[in-house]
Amino acid sequence: MEISQRKKRILTAIVESYIATAEPVGSKALADVIGCSSATIRNEMAELTSMGYLDQPHTSAGRIPSPAGYRLYVNELMERQKVTEEEAAAINDQLAGKQKQIDELMSEVGRLTSSMTQYPAYALAMKAPAAIRRFDFIYVDANTFIVVALLTDNTVKNKLVHLPFSVDQEQIQTLSSLFNAHFTNLPDEEITDSLIRSTERAAGDTYGLVAVVAAFAIETLAAAKTAPMRVAGASHLLNQPEYRDPDKAHALMNFISSGDRLLSDLPDLGLEQDGLRVTIGPENLAEELKDSSVVMASYDAGGGMRGYIGVVGPTRMDYSSVAAKLSCIAAGLSRMLAGPDAPEGLNNKLVLKETNDHE
Repeated sequence: MEISQRKKRILTAIVESYIATAEPVGSKALADVIGCSSATIRNEMAELTSMGYLDQPHTSAGRIPSPAGYRLYVNELMERQKVTEEEAAAINDQLAGKQKQIDELMSEVGRLTSSMTQYPAYALAMKAPAAIRRFDFIYVDANTFIVVALLTDNTVKNKLVHLPFSVDQEQIQTLSSLFNAHFTNLPDEEITDSLIRSTERAAGDTYGLVAVVAAFAIETLAAAKTAPMRVAGASHLLNQPEYRDPDKAHALMNFISSGDRLLSDLPDLGLEQDGLRVTIGPENLAEELKDSSVVMASYDAGGGMRGYIGVVGPTRMDYSSVAAKLSCIAAGLSRMLAGPDAPEGLNNKLVLKETNDHE
């Protein structure tokens, strides 16, 4: 159903009032803003409610936005904000200087994002795909050997293998030759059952040694793809009236603080236009996020890596302000990590343009 311009103005006013006050909005409060009578506004609000864009918490109360109302607001109605000169300078100052180790940088970016938005924030950099460059097998005794994997990102992983049967050095050397010939420079999904079986035949392996080492290789490569994720500012939830219930706040804070769970339960990380993605309330996969919204932005981390920063907060979030700040931080990270070919985002020209737009 087509929504009229007046309904859009009313919905926009209700969303922005509710963001500011966390209180249901009545028709009288909108009369001066919209420029028409309370009775007309009440009728429009009733229609917006029947269309699914507003909810009425109590019979005598005003209206609040529904998830569908927030979605329409984010997609079509909200005014795109820009960061202030002071905010852009603060972001530049925090990101300036020598490039840090990625874990340290993610921690700092998480704290910066949380401080700028006053919401819990997360930051991560997806690692570039890795493969095993070389295997080394070290014979210890008849029942023990060590397998060492050198990865293409120069990390080293090893596993001590204890056997319930005896092997000799020649068997271990054969395994080393076969794994270096057939298992190097492969992603984990290409270490297949077929490859394992053919290697077992070539090694004359009837004890399952090839399968043990192949399982270690798959586990190592899968772990190498795990992103270092840092979460900051979970306690900011307590400043929001939606989370005054201690049990509700505690459950969500625990969920957010578990970075691995947060990452796995977010929707697909493919981002929408402008490098931003907003998921509102029930659009989120995790039950703990059904009454919250997640806003995330993508950045170029260099070396074939992508990074993501985001915040978690109530559906009554100031989406425009959060989007502006995340975009600014992401642009600065891209320039810092990906070098001169990264898109401009925090240079003086942009700040001046933003300032001129308000003149």
